[in-house]
Amino acid sequence: MAAVILWTAGQYNSFVSLDQETKNAWAQVENQYQRRNDLVPNLVESVKGIAQQEKSVYLGVTEARAKVGQIQVTADTFRDPVAFKNFQAAQGEMSSAISRLLAVVENYPQIKSNENFLALQTQLEGTENRISVARKDFNDAAKIYNIKAKGIPGVWLVSLYGMEKEKQMFEAVVGAETAPQVKF
Repeated sequence: MAAVILWTAGQYNSFVSLDQETKNAWAQVENQYQRRNDLVPNLVESVKGIAQQEKSVYLGVTEARAKVGQIQVTADTFRDPVAFKNFQAAQGEMSSAISRLLAVVENYPQIKSNENFLALQTQLEGTENRISVARKDFNDAAKIYNIKAKGIPGVWLVSLYGMEKEKQMFEAVVGAETAPQVKF
């Protein structure tokens, strides 16, 4: 009997640990999105004065950033499939808008030579890479949890413990397989 109690406690602790790993990984995703949100206005302001004719690109970045800012992210966001998809879609629009902005910059050598812009561009590119890594780490943590929760005895234990049966994972947004087009 004592062995069963110890085994059950060990299993429970294992699920708690995996749950905390996914929460930590999710917090890192949010952290990188916040970093990007903080950098984008500075990047746009650095470029804005030089390429006025590309207002639609700047408006697109501004609108995408506003959409991202409107989504209230809570600890439950990644548990709700609809909220999670909305969050992913807004972040996907932001990534696409940033790609278009960086493509505009390629056509304006005077922007590329600006020291402040170059520093911001490097920061933003690094942040996009960090976001990608944070998403991967989150998916890895969710995968480990899901494997344990869907296997035996996990499938029975998650119900017994009142834990999530499955963690949501990041998926590419619709159209992500196609590079954004920038037309002048």
